[in-house]
Amino acid sequence: MAIYLQLLFFALLHTPPCSATGGSWSVLLPSVGISAMHMQLLPNDRVVMFDRTDFGTSRISLPNGKCRHNSTDCSAHSVEYDVASNSIRPLMLLTDVWCSSGTLMPNGRLTQTGGWGDGSQVVRIYRSCDTCDWQEIQNGLNQPRWYATNQILPDSRQIIIGGRQTFNYEFYPKMSATETSYSLPFLVQTSDLNIENNLYPFVFLIPDGNLFIFANNRAILFDYSRNKVVKNYPTMPDGQPRNYPSTGSAVLLPLQINKGTVNTIEVLVCGGAPKGAFINALNARFDRALDTCGRLKISDQNPEWLMETMPLARVLGDMLLLPNGHVLNINGASEGSAGWELGRNPVLNPVVYLPENPIGSRFQVQNPSNKPRMYHSTAVLLRDGRVLVGGSNPHDKYAFTDVLYPTELSLEAFAPSYLDPSSSILRPNIISHKRKAKMHYGEQIIIRFTITGDVNLSLISVTMIAPSFNTHSFSMNQRLLVLDGGNSTKAVFGRRSYYTVEVTAPPSGNIAPAGDYLLFVVHNEVPSPGIWVRIQ
Repeated sequence: MAIYLQLLFFALLHTPPCSATGGSWSVLLPSVGISAMHMQLLPNDRVVMFDRTDFGTSRISLPNGKCRHNSTDCSAHSVEYDVASNSIRPLMLLTDVWCSSGTLMPNGRLTQTGGWGDGSQVVRIYRSCDTCDWQEIQNGLNQPRWYATNQILPDSRQIIIGGRQTFNYEFYPKMSATETSYSLPFLVQTSDLNIENNLYPFVFLIPDGNLFIFANNRAILFDYSRNKVVKNYPTMPDGQPRNYPSTGSAVLLPLQINKGTVNTIEVLVCGGAPKGAFINALNARFDRALDTCGRLKISDQNPEWLMETMPLARVLGDMLLLPNGHVLNINGASEGSAGWELGRNPVLNPVVYLPENPIGSRFQVQNPSNKPRMYHSTAVLLRDGRVLVGGSNPHDKYAFTDVLYPTELSLEAFAPSYLDPSSSILRPNIISHKRKAKMHYGEQIIIRFTITGDVNLSLISVTMIAPSFNTHSFSMNQRLLVLDGGNSTKAVFGRRSYYTVEVTAPPSGNIAPAGDYLLFVVHNEVPSPGIWVRIQ
């Protein structure tokens, strides 16, 4: 009862300062058996999730009496969730994936790397099918990778950057058995003396082929092919750390393609915990989370950070790009830090950021969940436009009683306001390319769609989103492209009328690395259900 009253007090204390404007919540499954610490949407509308193998026995058994080798633990620590059937299937992990990273490869398989202990140098591959399971490659990495970040590259390999006390990067797959790791001094420079506020660095591939890397409160433009820092960006003005364990979140804002180029490239970094918050939380003093976002136009010759104030302070939040180009910030706490038992006062209300709105009118508070999603929570975008939300376990084991924030095994869906019934007449429905479509760089594409209500053809656009690997408040490989073109017309076939829009596929792997994307037609900021496309 005491914990219930304390949670109620926290909820009242942290009521959002402005009224909520939309969105709705639903519980999909009361338990998936594990706490979804890591999450990846696959190109068959299934989602693979996993936590860690040393949490203790989970709440879902491995099939057919299986047990992990040299272990009495016969429970699963990974599951595959089928969106269509709203069901789960347990998977076998042999080595520890705690605080690991991953990338969806161009062939549609998840290649996942690193972890803790016996899993720190393991590469794991998951191909989804009704009977598929994890394949594990021992010593697939040169270095232990714990709290590292992965990014898919134009050559279809992935770069794996950093990790705890690992101030370098490497590639996977390897070009040869002798391929090594490469030093990255920036990771040393951004590591505090006692606190590594540069773990899970924010990494984005930008259209010139270089990498934008943000760690702690600094950022660089990095040419990985020459192991050279191309540019140093200004330190974020408040000087506050934003990476683990301070744990803010970041996105590369939508890339608008115009005549084969992207003229404006911007990064948004939001939330986190102030300097000293981690140590203070270890001593039971819980600092207020940061309530600021920094926006940097890295395409400018001399870019400067633009600082904005969020309506809700947030640490441990997850930022996701929505199909209409808005940014969702979801999950997290308003006090404390990342780490075991170190967060307080859950932020139950998501916030949507509208990048194109004038400053001062960019944030919209959404309707709240009633489930705290604290440390080790996750969120990914689904093809139907909902956001899948899971996880939350701020303990070093599964703990359901006598704790402030119990281990959360449930799976929820957040439906943004574009899915409200009032928007249904504005929502497009794609009627061509129902199955996975293949496209080639630079080719012309005609998409047919219907809309039941009045249509403003000038408000039609087509977006593509790369499905991301989400863990620890960062969605690796996340990017949204607004395709070039958008000329729309009305057509009639027999008694049926529909609309067409003609766009051009992305021009290169620098802008859109090869692989699977979700494609949406957007009308007046309301997106269609997506379709899977593969660019090659």
